[in-house]
Amino acid sequence: MILIADSGSSKTDWRVIRNDGNISQFRTIGFNPYYQTQEDMISGLNTPYLLELKAEIREVYFYGAGCTSTANKEAVKQAIQSIFPIDAIYVDHDLMASARATCGHQAGIACILGTGSNSGDYDGERIISSRPSPGYLLGDEGGGAYIGKHFLQDFIYDDMPPEIRTAVLRIYNLSIFEIQDNVYKKPFPNRYMAGFCQFISQHKSDPYCYNLIYNAFRDFFHRHVMRYENYQDKNVNFVGSIAFYNNDILRKAGADFNIQINTIIETPIAGLTLYHQQKI
Repeated sequence: MILIADSGSSKTDWRVIRNDGNISQFRTIGFNPYYQTQEDMISGLNTPYLLELKAEIREVYFYGAGCTSTANKEAVKQAIQSIFPIDAIYVDHDLMASARATCGHQAGIACILGTGSNSGDYDGERIISSRPSPGYLLGDEGGGAYIGKHFLQDFIYDDMPPEIRTAVLRIYNLSIFEIQDNVYKKPFPNRYMAGFCQFISQHKSDPYCYNLIYNAFRDFFHRHVMRYENYQDKNVNFVGSIAFYNNDILRKAGADFNIQINTIIETPIAGLTLYHQQKI
């Protein structure tokens, strides 16, 4: 049996391709070697779903946020080997997952807009060029943490419309002290900031919320897509909840920059499953 994982900072989608062709799926917490130790990842992998498969899995394909450097890939591989003591464990970054899921074997620009953001120019087999992805403190334009950070800044400085601020206080009972505590003291501040995107998306009929999302996408296009050679001649594809649930704004921003947006999907796991099924 083959086990496939698509892991972001917030969640991991798993698919099992059984020898008879049947497919099962489940979800666990997310894993990111930039923000978690190997011990943290091992602890998170010790779930009933995975332990039940321990004796049957022969290959693991793990695509994850932060799995770019050799050291990070090895840390994730060793964590997985603590559950599945096999050699056939292949760890790659989430950008490759996005490319394989949306482009298959065709060329295009693959992008991620989830909790964080990333992009790469894909030739149908490999990523031939990519932009820096320095994380939520220094980058992640267009991603949930980026949008949430600007939203929280506007709340702190009282730079949002009164009706939006009133709704925020009613729903979240926010205070600057609570925000600082979650951002500077508690784990996974990127998830915390991205968590406000549900509210923002639900209120995108309001010009303030619409522009928060639009401007974040504009920044993403400027820093990422528009830096690739001949980007206007290539299909641009997106994976991630921020792109998926705000696809109307994303397509509008793309059209404003003459960018050809093709596929927008919430998660790459279905496309990855098809990709690996074809290789069996």
